Amino acid sequence: MTTARRSDATRSAILEAARERFAADGYERATIRAIARDAGIDPSMVMRYYGNKEGLFTAATAVELDLPELGALPARHVGASLVTHFLDRWERDDVLTGLLRVGVTNEAGAERMQAIFAGQIGPLAAGVCPDPADAPRRAGLVASQILGMALARYVLRLGPLVEMSREDVVAWLGPTVQRYLTAEAP
Repeated sequence: MTTARRSDATRSAILEAARERFAADGYERATIRAIARDAGIDPSMVMRYYGNKEGLFTAATAVELDLPELGALPARHVGASLVTHFLDRWERDDVLTGLLRVGVTNEAGAERMQAIFAGQIGPLAAGVCPDPADAPRRAGLVASQILGMALARYVLRLGPLVEMSREDVVAWLGPTVQRYLTAEAP
């Protein structure tokens, strides 16, 4: 195995261990030593690749939301499409769920989640809302619904929300997200 391949494998092992450890222990309690132990490497390797715990956290929580192209959809389907997309993401992406867990208990996690949602939902909102200047507020409202549902359904596991079918979640949440994105401002 070449040095580059070993380096890539080591980085991948560190990131996987870090994601699991941050999700399980939170930012404050996760340690470089525990992450290194989980990855089967010396702690100095974590520091070599990521500098410090904050650098490792940023790398481990890099999330591309892969948002759907909403401009191509009829306006009346934007909310349902976005809710469906996020249900898919939450159900298959442990990184996003782990980041949400950390984000509700830690300032660095909250800032990371804020940056992801502002940087990725903001431009999406600007592309579909009636007044692009209002996009940041609309993006925040959309995030409140998406993150609220994710917290209740996938982290807190509130029974009635866990038991809801995906279709019911989309039917309930889609119109609210739709209104936030496309309705005239009150």
